[in-house]
Amino acid sequence: MVKHTSDIKITVKLDENKIPEKMAWNAPDGGVSNEPTKAVLLSVWDHKAKETLKMDLWTKDMPLEEMKHFFHQTLLSMSDTFYRATNDEKMTATMKDFCEYFAEKLELNK
Repeated sequence: MVKHTSDIKITVKLDENKIPEKMAWNAPDGGVSNEPTKAVLLSVWDHKAKETLKMDLWTKDMPLEEMKHFFHQTLLSMSDTFYRATNDEKMTATMKDFCEYFAEKLELNK
């Protein structure tokens, strides 16, 4: 039986061409209230179709350099999540190696 429901809300303000101009998110149970953000990547697993449904949004003023860092940190976070979900040390290490390669190629460590 469900004892508690927790909501996470993303508000997207669009321009006349329906391009995101501003975004904010709320997660009251996590202490987040109307926190501005410039990018959101959301993945949801469709267990019936066995595929990922996703939503990728970023504001038109999201700086390119920040987007590169955002992707790098997202990949690192996915590596950590993969390890917690599978306990697969070998593949996690391979994923982390790719993250290092990604950062090196984009010159993120300068």
